Amino acid sequence: MIGIDTNSICFVLFLFFLQKMNGDKKVTFSMEELFNFSDFEDLYNYSYNSNGEGTVCGQESSMYFDSIFIPVLYSLALVVGLVGNGLVLVVLWKKRMSLNVTDIFILHLSLADILLLLTLPFWAVEAVKGWIFGTALCKLTGALFKINFYCGIFMLSCISLDRYLSIVHAVQMYSRKKPVVTHCCCLMVWLFCLLLSIPDWKFLVAVEDTRRQDKTECVPFYPSDSWHLATRLLYHILGFILPALMILFCYYHILQRLKHGSQCKQKKRAIRVIVTLVLAFFISWTPYNITLIVDTIQSNKTINLSKQTSCESATALDVALTATSTLGYLHCCINPVLYAFVGVKFRQHLLDMLKPLGFTLMGPAVLVSRKSSLWSESVDTSHTSAF
Repeated sequence: MIGIDTNSICFVLFLFFLQKMNGDKKVTFSMEELFNFSDFEDLYNYSYNSNGEGTVCGQESSMYFDSIFIPVLYSLALVVGLVGNGLVLVVLWKKRMSLNVTDIFILHLSLADILLLLTLPFWAVEAVKGWIFGTALCKLTGALFKINFYCGIFMLSCISLDRYLSIVHAVQMYSRKKPVVTHCCCLMVWLFCLLLSIPDWKFLVAVEDTRRQDKTECVPFYPSDSWHLATRLLYHILGFILPALMILFCYYHILQRLKHGSQCKQKKRAIRVIVTLVLAFFISWTPYNITLIVDTIQSNKTINLSKQTSCESATALDVALTATSTLGYLHCCINPVLYAFVGVKFRQHLLDMLKPLGFTLMGPAVLVSRKSSLWSESVDTSHTSAF
């Protein structure tokens, strides 16, 4: 059943009178051009002049930018991310008998980052040749991407909450002696992320975009503007705003607690680790979320009251979305680099593991407690994390 709205009826009547005025000249349009214009809102940008006349904006400029920018940056992120997160997993495996809560969260965070990175080659191919893998793989890849994106953000939030309770309130969220409980908590996070990916399983399709030279793309096909707005709001709230507020709240109070304690070298290094991780998160994801909010406003009829978007601004927005989303995805490979350059204990564990290959630790040695975690020197007062 094809839904026909008022605008479609008016457009059909306009075509009828247009054909009468042109005599025997035949005017033909496809069904997609006649009906359900709101369904194609994600596929078309329109430019409106002062008379209310609209034209479809071409996307040759943004297509060229995507075909160059995306493959290069995604390839870099894939290589660096797989190597970095792979080393994290190897270090954790070597220390698997002494992992604490934070280490377990970081284990799942690295797994989520790796799985997300493995979807990037599909999007790189799409930027160059279009989506050539069919609708089924479009749904699968898009859903896997969304699951691991949400999981990475939520794991960072769990790490922040665990450190906050441990340092500020001296409360252990989970028992170190029962790591299975922590793994079960992570499993619940994975299941929740699976639920959040349901819109991608349902609405992602491989379709030709006439605005982009009939290039096939894997895009969401929403039945109405309300669905589009609801999924965007879900992403804005659960994918950025709430995790960002939690991370800011937790690390602000952690810093306050550390500042009021003894100012030893170990605590100064912990403050440096915390500030670096928080800055990396916000530098990576804030530009993309701001750009996505602008896109949400412009693409939604109920929010965008002016209804006026030039082709130049639409193209600029497409380019900005590509650039800022790539910056966000690079966050998947930033954390291991931060661990290596900021986390002294992780660097020492890694170099100890690489000693048989001829790598040696330059500089003064640092004592590492057998009971300490692998990620940081003092982010935890009772069982510090190993990075």
